[in-house]
Amino acid sequence: MKTQICIIDDEKHGRDYIALLLKKEFPDIQIGYEASSVEEAYIYLTKHSPDILFLDIQLNDGTAFDLLSKFKDISSQIIFVTAFENFAIQAIKNGATDYLLKPINKIDFIIAVNKALDNIKKTQPLPTNTNPLQDHKIILSTLQGFKVIGIADIVRCEADSSYTTFYLINKTKIMVSKTLHEFELMLPELHFFRIHHKHLINVDHLQEYIKGRGGQVVMSDGSVLDVSFRRKNDFLQKIGNVE
Repeated sequence: MKTQICIIDDEKHGRDYIALLLKKEFPDIQIGYEASSVEEAYIYLTKHSPDILFLDIQLNDGTAFDLLSKFKDISSQIIFVTAFENFAIQAIKNGATDYLLKPINKIDFIIAVNKALDNIKKTQPLPTNTNPLQDHKIILSTLQGFKVIGIADIVRCEADSSYTTFYLINKTKIMVSKTLHEFELMLPELHFFRIHHKHLINVDHLQEYIKGRGGQVVMSDGSVLDVSFRRKNDFLQKIGNVE
């Protein structure tokens, strides 16, 4: 089932821009409804419970807080989007997942949506036929700027001193000026494992394990990588626990 979104903003260009960012960066997310007022939003929310709610502070007939006060509890992840900095504390008290200032910064937007998706996955069991990394993305800084890639598209990461090279399912490579250890901490532990001081793999792309002192793994891109002896037992235990 697709993640459902509701956008509440009294300015059409504000709603359109959020919709555009979602279409470009999170194409698997579905926009269920858009509203420009407290009244419209209230009618919709009494009958529906979107997964993520993008909520402007100032609306045509009141404020976001007027809307939220009408409900005892809203289960949606709430991302406030506003031109006003001075409502952040009130937003936090009203259960904000994140607080974005207009004009929306693309990187901040991606981080906010990923945070909301993480929170959703913590509270809702995933269907067995769903890829849990499907909607998740990571931002990689390059010499030319940055690239936004899907975490599920990462086959493996390889260390080279203070640099890390990402190998993707489309056979492209991206080199980033950060250590492999930094990415080991950032990528979800359930699906990534450091098999060697040089190699961090996405176990979803593991195709074969070859026995040996440490052994070797064969990945979906055809690469054959060594497993260090001291990581072997943890690795085999990890594979046994992968869903």
